[in-house]
Amino acid sequence: MASINYRVSAGRPLAGTVKVAGDKSISHRAVMLAALAEGRSVITGLLEGEDVLGTIGAFRALGVSMEGPDAGRLVVEGVGLHGLQAPVGPLDLGNSGTSMRLLTGLLAAQPFGTRLVGDESLMKRPMERVAAPLRLMGAVIQTGDGGRPPLHIVGGQRLTGIHYDLPVASAQVKSAILLAALYATGETTIKEPAPSRDHTERMLVGLGYPVRRVGAEIHVTGRAGTLRALSFTVPADLSSAAFFLVAASIVPGSRVVLKEVGMNPTRTGILEILRAMGADIAVTHEAVVSGEPVADLTVTAAPLRGVTIAPALVPLAIDEFPAIFVAAACAQGTTVLRGAAELRVKESDRLAVMARGLKALGVQVEEFPDGMAVTGGTLHGGAIESGGDHRIAMAFAVAGLCASAPVLVQDCRNVATSFPAFVEQARALGFDLELTHA
Repeated sequence: MASINYRVSAGRPLAGTVKVAGDKSISHRAVMLAALAEGRSVITGLLEGEDVLGTIGAFRALGVSMEGPDAGRLVVEGVGLHGLQAPVGPLDLGNSGTSMRLLTGLLAAQPFGTRLVGDESLMKRPMERVAAPLRLMGAVIQTGDGGRPPLHIVGGQRLTGIHYDLPVASAQVKSAILLAALYATGETTIKEPAPSRDHTERMLVGLGYPVRRVGAEIHVTGRAGTLRALSFTVPADLSSAAFFLVAASIVPGSRVVLKEVGMNPTRTGILEILRAMGADIAVTHEAVVSGEPVADLTVTAAPLRGVTIAPALVPLAIDEFPAIFVAAACAQGTTVLRGAAELRVKESDRLAVMARGLKALGVQVEEFPDGMAVTGGTLHGGAIESGGDHRIAMAFAVAGLCASAPVLVQDCRNVATSFPAFVEQARALGFDLELTHA
């Protein structure tokens, strides 16, 4: 398959108003829980990226009828908690770690066995941290070499509720346990070491299933009810908006408005970090839509300064660090991040790939096992390998806006997994971005 490359040059100030793609995390969960609900659910604002389409395909293979998606609208005929059917073959989840990890929890409780596979990148990602707590509940899950996919989930197991202390704040692991807990005998308690995104809990409550939070603990009793069908609007994705927040901050004279962005407090770490760096971001038109807070964000260019990022903000900005590192490269002084070893097990080793790319553009970087220190300065042009990671590809596209010569970002095809309209919207705001194929 031909590689897609971006060639980005510095140019005029950015200006305009856009609504970025629907939130990927919420889109995945809306599809999954609507499939498990009783009756017809209508989802609007759905992200039609490849990852979410992979989740939709998996549930169709599990016997769930869906109409769409069409312009972000998906109609799901829910089969209830016990209505899934055995798939004919393996479920191929493409590049989506969220799909694989959450489905592992759900499928561990089904009467039939399942095999989960993915693309080359996903087949390298660690899955034991999901499988281990599920095994404590009674699941039988076989992983491949090194705890990586393929996953073989043995059906017909009787699950029992557990108390589990998450070793690292992870919404994916937490959600996998919660989905399994719906089917388990007794109560399951999950204790978080720090807050992680809470979309699954919010959506379960919205669907009528009791979930109780006491401090850092989440309590769910299995077989305590059903899920009712929902009409749900997915907010714009703050993780996608992050690239335009940074771009408008670092290009002098820019002013960009981002509409109806999800403002879940477990996701807004990037706003706190950028504001600490001196970014000018105004929040207006705050509202709650389908149980999730949303708002418009207006970002105006401002000089940025280096900061030491508080460890408590790491899980609240875990997907946004590629963009944050670019902001740091354009800031005055040094930005230091520690406590973010989680970045090494994303779609790529984001610490290593970002450090290598920033150094190639002339940025001073010190890499740590759990983070990095980035000293801002003048970026020069060059060719960057994205590692096939959608967020790194978009981050270096933003870096090209403040480089002294064009930046060629290689292997950008996977941007379609999370933000298929990135190029179109970036150009509309004023990016000088050319597509090339290799």
